[in-house]
Amino acid sequence: MDKEITVEARRFKKIREDLHLTQQIFAETLGIGLSTADIERGKTKITGKVVMLLFKNYNINPLWLFGESLNQYLSPSGGDVSPKVITTDLDNEDSIVLVNQKAAAGYPHNIQDVDWYQTLPVFNLPLPQYRNATYRGFQVEGDSMLPNIRPNDWVLGRAVANVSEASDSKIYIVVLHDSVLVKKLQKLSDPAKLRLISLNDEYLPIDVQVNEIQELWQVNSKLSFGVDEPSDSGLLKQLQKSMEDLKGQIKSLNN
Repeated sequence: MDKEITVEARRFKKIREDLHLTQQIFAETLGIGLSTADIERGKTKITGKVVMLLFKNYNINPLWLFGESLNQYLSPSGGDVSPKVITTDLDNEDSIVLVNQKAAAGYPHNIQDVDWYQTLPVFNLPLPQYRNATYRGFQVEGDSMLPNIRPNDWVLGRAVANVSEASDSKIYIVVLHDSVLVKKLQKLSDPAKLRLISLNDEYLPIDVQVNEIQELWQVNSKLSFGVDEPSDSGLLKQLQKSMEDLKGQIKSLNN
């Protein structure tokens, strides 16, 4: 019965199923004989060698495997993506640094330069949503996140301490070693990688190594300007009118 099977046996089976591997192929990757069936049934204990290979091959957290942690994965780099520099105001409260498009180009290379941060504007938002956490604002360049986020919009992100805390399908500001991207995040079966997805279908997904990520900020709000521009409904009406005009011209030609 399931309730008699140990937590490590159940989680061992979950790892294999998440990887979409047969018992035989999974056993071959771990060097434990013909099948993993006996381990999954709780008849054979997981050896130290298997625990080591699970971590080495798939970054499985040994503490999670035995029910002592909620974090299933451990990145070889530790997955630390916390802010490298924190700015505070005179009251020692966290300030929100604003990184425009020009500054974003140099952000990855100045990420630990305290003096460089002094050149950037800062502000505070006296709202409960911005308490007890560190936030940073980045100006978006390009149209890869249309229609939700437009070029030149500002996105505000809450600092994420570890990649393991990131959630699937949320939008993040991803600071790599050579660029700053705003993308939707997707976790993969290989915990050493993440997939970055654009909302604009014209852009293909990007797979990156976890150890290439310097900082991660979960987007929770945006600042958008150009409120006098036509709304989506206005553009739709314009398109409909153009179609009617075109139909009228075609009808006239036929007559």
